[in-house]
Amino acid sequence: MSLPPRAVIVHRATELTELVARHGTRQQAGFFLSARGRDLAELDARHRAQQEALAAVSAAIPLDWRRAVAERNDLDRFGFGPEDVVIAVGQDGLVANVAKYLDGQPVIGVDPEPGRNPGVLVAHEPAAVAGLLRSELTAAAELRTMVAASTDDGQRLLALNEVYVGHRTHQSARYRLSTPDAQEERQSSSGLLVGTGTGSTGWCRSAWQERHSPLTLPTATESTLSWFVREAWPSPTTGTTCTEGMLKADQQLTVTAESDLVVFGDGIESDTLALSWGQRLDVTVAETRLHLVR
Repeated sequence: MSLPPRAVIVHRATELTELVARHGTRQQAGFFLSARGRDLAELDARHRAQQEALAAVSAAIPLDWRRAVAERNDLDRFGFGPEDVVIAVGQDGLVANVAKYLDGQPVIGVDPEPGRNPGVLVAHEPAAVAGLLRSELTAAAELRTMVAASTDDGQRLLALNEVYVGHRTHQSARYRLSTPDAQEERQSSSGLLVGTGTGSTGWCRSAWQERHSPLTLPTATESTLSWFVREAWPSPTTGTTCTEGMLKADQQLTVTAESDLVVFGDGIESDTLALSWGQRLDVTVAETRLHLVR
């Protein structure tokens, strides 16, 4: 007998919750803010909006479904199953945070504060969840391209927006870069970004705009990645020729470490791959795609 679906509600602690945890009590948190000319009213309102959204989503789950709750900080330890339906309640970035731990499970992005978030990935209001759970979720899903980073010792990382390769503290990273068009260059830089079409609205777009790049950034469902080297430094032994480009589905970008490097995805620096001198990293379009319910 097959198991019923499991709804997994994903959220992150609110600013109010984090502030109270940091200061010990609500009164102390209020004192901390009042000393800076602020009060808890705005944080209370945002906390209340998220709690109401979580309650509405929980009430929308069919009674015969299983259910679970996961906070953002626990995602790397949470066991997702193939029958799960993930409901991310929060900002757009929360969908990116959970995407790297999934393998085809449908994701419903819920915006607890409509109008405050762009709603690129959290496109639904809480009231819409009941109808979505009754629909054919797989058919309604938009397949979003992801990026994969794999090391020569078997480590692997997925990301929805982008992967960053560089020094742990964002100091100069030294490595050898090999591009899909057979160019190779030793570089010293602030790190390398490889992003998807979804990530073209975030960190990669910032790099693209800052340098007035002529590249056309990929769309969210396009099986193409863009890549940018941040602040490449010219020296007698390092170059600045290979600093941006595109990566198609059958291509890879290779980084060979010449210093200790880290690789993380979607801004989660607590979940990283480590590269030591001489190790190789291949970055490609991922076979796995995010199933985002629209």
